[in-house]
Formats: sequence, C-alpha cells, structure tokens
Amino acid sequence: MKKANANQTQLHELLYQALETELGGEQVYKTALSCTLNQDLQKEWEGYLRETQTHQRVLYTVFEQLGLDPAQQTPGRKVLGHIADSLVKAMKMAMTDGNAEAAELVAAECVILAETKDHMNWDLIGLAAEQTKDAKVAKALKQAHEAVAVDEAHHLYHTQGWARELWIQSLGYPAVLPPPEEKKQVETAIGASRAEQQREKLF
Repeated sequence: MKKANANQTQLHELLYQALETELGGEQVYKTALSCTLNQDLQKEWEGYLRETQTHQRVLYTVFEQLGLDPAQQTPGRKVLGHIADSLVKAMKMAMTDGNAEAAELVAAECVILAETKDHMNWDLIGLAAEQTKDAKVAKALKQAHEAVAVDEAHHLYHTQGWARELWIQSLGYPAVLPPPEEKKQVETAIGASRAEQQREKLF
C-alpha cells in the first residue's frame, strides 16, 4: 500500500472523535446494563464496559505520544457527546415505560448504534497507521489499533446477534440465546454473516 501524507487536522479530529466515542460508550454501557434482563448478556456487557475503559486509556496514551490535549473540544466531538447523551436518554425513556423486555431491546439497539461508530473509528485508525509516512504517528496508531480492534469487532457483531435473537424471542419465535455470534466467537463481518446463516442448526 502506497503511503501518503495525512491531513493532520482531520487525523487529529478522528482521534478526538474516537476518544469521545469511548467516553460516551462507557455511559451507554452503564445505562444498558440497568436495562438488561438476560444474565449472559449482562456478563457480556460488563466485559465490554471494562474493555471500553481500557480503550480510553489506550487513546490517552496515543494523545500523550502525539502531544494532543485530550480535553480539547471539536465540533465533531460535541456532536458525538450529544449522540451519546441521546442514547442514554432513549434507554431511560424505555425503562420508564415499564416494559422491561422492550427496554432491553432498546438498550441492545443503542449499543449497536454506539459501537457502529466506534468500530469505524478504529478501522480508520488502523488505515491511518498503514498509510501515514510519519513513523512516530504510525507506531502510536498501530500499537493502539492492535490493542483494541479485535475488541471492537466483538462488541459490534456480538451485540448485533443479541439484538436479533432478543427480537426473535419477543416475536414468539425460537431464538438462539446466547446468539450464534457468541457461540462461534465471531470477530469479522463475514463470520457474523455465517453465524447468522447457521443459527437454525443451533437449536
């Protein structure tokens, strides 16, 4: 892959957004856990919460290595803070309606929304690590990406499986819980697709 000079301003924006996504993700998981009925899902999200806190520390290290101020606000970062607050409010709204099963579904969908952005952030950080000509930046980003990327894939694809199977259960159809993504330890989009296709074999 041919290396190129990065748009430094936009690369920094990506890192600020990645940090804000992880900070917001912590609040999303804490609220989602208060909506959880399924004990296996609760254990899963408790692990994701701990990993999200670890990802924050990984990014703080990157910020230190690159001389960035983790407290600096950007327009994109403010938007992401608003989105995280909105997801938390959505879950709390679902809880106040009194239908615990529905609130659990809302929580799963909110986690998917948060993790979709998170997963993209880390894909882009990995791409930047490969593309940049700056050896210092490449090293910092590569180390961070290697520490986090597998976790992020796990968070997104496994929660998508949980949401699908909880919805199927709510419709009164046979569901696979924990979902096949969990049983097969899916870590890629292709793996997630295969797991979903094989779900009926797991009853």
